[in-house]
Amino acid sequence: MAGQIGGQQVLILKKGTERTRGEEAKRSNIMAARAVAEAVRTTLGPRGMDKMLTDPAGLVTITNDGATILDEMAIKHPAAKMVAAVAKTQDDEVGDGTTTAAVLTGEFLKKAQELMEQKIHPTTIISGYTLASHKSKEILIDMAIDSRDVHLRNIAATALTGKGVEFSKEKLSDLVVRAVKSIVKKESGKNRVNIKDISIERRGEGSVEDSELVAGVILDKTKTHQSMPSRIENAKIAILATPIEVRKIETKSEISIDGLGQTRMFLEQEESQIREAAQKVIKSGANVVFCQKGVDDLARYFLAKAGIFVTHRVKKNDLEKLSRATGGKIITSLEEIKPDVLGHAGLVEEKMVGNGEMIFITQCKNPDTYSILLRGGTEHVVTSLDRAVHDALRVVGVAIEDGKILAGGGSPEIELAMRLREYASTLTGREQLAVNKFAEAMEIIPKTLAENAGLDVIDMLTELRNQHEQGNKYVGLDVYEGKAVDMLEKEVIEPLRVKTQAIASATEAASMILRIDDVMASAKEANPKKKASMSDMD
Repeated sequence: MAGQIGGQQVLILKKGTERTRGEEAKRSNIMAARAVAEAVRTTLGPRGMDKMLTDPAGLVTITNDGATILDEMAIKHPAAKMVAAVAKTQDDEVGDGTTTAAVLTGEFLKKAQELMEQKIHPTTIISGYTLASHKSKEILIDMAIDSRDVHLRNIAATALTGKGVEFSKEKLSDLVVRAVKSIVKKESGKNRVNIKDISIERRGEGSVEDSELVAGVILDKTKTHQSMPSRIENAKIAILATPIEVRKIETKSEISIDGLGQTRMFLEQEESQIREAAQKVIKSGANVVFCQKGVDDLARYFLAKAGIFVTHRVKKNDLEKLSRATGGKIITSLEEIKPDVLGHAGLVEEKMVGNGEMIFITQCKNPDTYSILLRGGTEHVVTSLDRAVHDALRVVGVAIEDGKILAGGGSPEIELAMRLREYASTLTGREQLAVNKFAEAMEIIPKTLAENAGLDVIDMLTELRNQHEQGNKYVGLDVYEGKAVDMLEKEVIEPLRVKTQAIASATEAASMILRIDDVMASAKEANPKKKASMSDMD
């Protein structure tokens, strides 16, 4: 890009940079964001369709989870990436409603484009959207009802619906609710739920009905030596982030050996080092070792001879779970291994699960650590189960923390559309137009639910509007029966925070995209400079 100052050409951007400005930039950004929203829109609701995604390695993922789809899509356009970020934020904050957030973002932008074609300035639209978003939160809080224990299973079931696990929804809902209720803590008089205290392990063998909740930690590992015990009671656990083996020299080196005697001396020295490392573990009193790195074959022999249960190549996050559960310190050097840094558990046991072994650490020092073992016929099944159960755990936790729930089935969106239109009539100025468009955009959710279920959209929306105008604010769309019904009676409910977060995130993302009127894409360098080598510096 170049400009003229006093007849002199001045380079501002490097050669090859692409620049899009004004209406063209706005239109391009809106189109890209809407394209992403449309890609996940068909997955919304119990009758939504799935997407099949393949990565460069040929790994296949089949899912209808909005966050997973957008994460796997390898999106290039910067505005489209903002929509993917909305879904990720929704997933991180509340676990569910990712598709809703993405679809709302796309619809807000579509309605904003209609306003811009009427010469309404983006700043005015953003102002109106912000007013509508704040008003939506007030309306939703007014609509919300107090949640009770009896609602939790229904909340879990609603989150699991449409994830391809309906055949075992009751079993999984029960597991989820029991797991979350087991880790609830009181802080400053409020309920707090840390989902990190619940681990999910999976095994693609068996039936979903074989899934279970375990008080403790499950590791998909095995002991490292057959002569080691398979069951240790009153376990004293060493959690190692350091190997039990001869450390390899990081730099290139050579060892010259002139005779057979020197070879024997060299091997004896290595054996002595390994024996010494094993003795440090044995002297500490540990009878179970979980090691993040490698354990030498000879060290395994010495430790097995001492009756110690050893597992190696344990993932770092599993070490952290073990540390929280057993109260043990993660040891970074064998010099630190002492009785006071060991963790404690009532039982460490290697058990057969399906066609392979897994390690169960139970009766832990910290009783608030739980694991869910998911079983299924294939790896694709348990992968889908994993995502669905993660969402369900998060929404049940949110419901317990906030204590407020809403009816589902599109009923909040229809009520919001009606009451936001009433609110718009109280405003003066052009923001009124933006609030009305925001209200129209809210109806995309029940509209999409109807479309994905193969129902007549106009008939369904008309029936829903009539019911809400008569004061039936909990009436939503039953996609199975194809009619408007009271969602509370149908027990289709979701936490208040799922809906407020989705609307707030979608509004912010749409506003950010509407503010952009200039896009500059830097060109890739034809011959990128090589890093200077030592010889270059010389």
